[in-house]
Amino acid sequence: MTASGVLGDEEAAGLRRGVAAFLHRHARVRLSLLLSAPLAWLGLAYLGSLAALFVTAFWSTDTFTGDLVKVFTWANFQDLVTGEVYRTVALRSLWVAAAVTVIDLVIAFPMAFAMAKLTSPRAQRWLVILVLTPLWASYLVKAYAWRVLLSSDGILGWGYGLTATIATLSYLWLPYMILPIYAGLERLPNALLDASGDLGARGWRTFRTVVWPLTFPAVVAGSIFTFSLSLGDYITVKIVGGKSQLIGNVVYDNIGAANNLPFAAAVATVPVLIMLVYLAAVRRTGALDNL
Repeated sequence: MTASGVLGDEEAAGLRRGVAAFLHRHARVRLSLLLSAPLAWLGLAYLGSLAALFVTAFWSTDTFTGDLVKVFTWANFQDLVTGEVYRTVALRSLWVAAAVTVIDLVIAFPMAFAMAKLTSPRAQRWLVILVLTPLWASYLVKAYAWRVLLSSDGILGWGYGLTATIATLSYLWLPYMILPIYAGLERLPNALLDASGDLGARGWRTFRTVVWPLTFPAVVAGSIFTFSLSLGDYITVKIVGGKSQLIGNVVYDNIGAANNLPFAAAVATVPVLIMLVYLAAVRRTGALDNL
């Protein structure tokens, strides 16, 4: 190897050492480089699609040809605000999402507490696997299984409607509530529970003053999953909801049969705005700061 080649290798090695030393001293620069690729993908795939959604919501469709008219208009949002049917659908969707969240919370909290505090480490691992097992099955298979159970000639025989929809969604999203609460309870020191009992607090007071405040961020995390997933779901309503309509069904119908993509985009902004309001309200409680 020539002298110039050796010199070039030494310069390259020195440059690499200099870059490594610089990144070692500047943790923020190192973190920014590590996150640049996923953040770029997030900006293009997720935020870009949201931007396209909002832009499309201000377009319209030619009623004669069915072509998109790319001219700014508030007509879609005016129809949403003035249409009593759409207000009813939005309120019904909120009610269903809230009901699913409350039901999952009532079921998930004692299950998560038993998993985190009342079982051995080996049993905890098996219980976590059992909680995750339903997530490995197909969404459609589980929804149609509930349709068989809740149909007029099924085991439960409740028929189709909002009750069947809430029951099915509560089952589908229950693991998303159990796992965050379980993680929050697992971080809760047992010494705090023992100290509360030593100071004379009964079970309910211990729960109210110790367990609930410290696990509230985990409950919020679970509620974000169950609430948002229920708010935007439309497949379950199609399968077990009968004639019930939620926001997701209105979006689906306007994309398919009605061929009105701009109005579907306008309707799709409703759950996005609802979740932004929900997250802002939760953030004011400080729960997200402790996740």
